[in-house]
Amino acid sequence: MDLFDDVQSSKLEIARDAYLLKGYAQENEEVLLADLAAIIIQAPLRHMMTKMGFAMSAAMTNCGALGWTSDRKGYQYDVKDPVTSNLWPKMPISFHQLANQAAAEVGFKDFQPDACLINQYKMGASMGLHQDKNELDFSQPIVSVSLGNPAIFQFGGLSRTDKPIKIPLAHGDVVVWGGESRLNFHGILPLKLNTHPILGAYRYNLTFRRAG
Repeated sequence: MDLFDDVQSSKLEIARDAYLLKGYAQENEEVLLADLAAIIIQAPLRHMMTKMGFAMSAAMTNCGALGWTSDRKGYQYDVKDPVTSNLWPKMPISFHQLANQAAAEVGFKDFQPDACLINQYKMGASMGLHQDKNELDFSQPIVSVSLGNPAIFQFGGLSRTDKPIKIPLAHGDVVVWGGESRLNFHGILPLKLNTHPILGAYRYNLTFRRAG
C-alpha cells in the first residue's frame, strides 16, 4: 500500500487548474520529517544569492536528480550541489509518492518529479512574487508542501501586476497548480513569529517539479 493511500483531504480550487489540499501531508508527517532531516544533513541549508547579489531570506537546499540554484549568473538547475560538489541527495520515496499522489488527486496523472527545492523560513523570511519557468516542460504541474509554522501564500495571475489572492497555509497543506495556471505568479508573505510543536520557529516548503 502506498504511504498516502489513506489520506483524507479537503480539495479547494483556488484558480483554474490550481488546488489547495488541506492537511494532505499530515497523515505521514513522521516519515516526511525524518527524510527531510536526513537530506539537510547531506546537503546543508544555505542562503543563495540573487542575480543582483542579494542573499535570499529563505534558506534552501534540494534533493532529486536536479537541484535549483541561484547565483550572480542567474537561476538554473544542476545535478550537483555547488557548495559540496556532490550529487544532490536522492529524492526519498515518501517525497516522491506524496508529490505523485497529490498531483493525481487533482487530475495531473503520472507526475514524476525529478527536483525538490526545500525552503526554510524563519520569522520575517519571505518569497517575492515569481514564476516557476526554468523547467523544460510546462505541461507538468508544481506541487508545493507546507510543513511547520503557518504562512500566507500569494497566488496571482500570468502578469506580475495581477492582484494575488492570499491563502493561509498550515502544517500539512499541499498546493498543486498546472495547466492554465502553471506560470502564475506566486510567493510567500513574511513569516510571522510562531512555534510549531515539532519544527519550532521554522516553516519548510517542499516544491516538487519536473525540471529535466
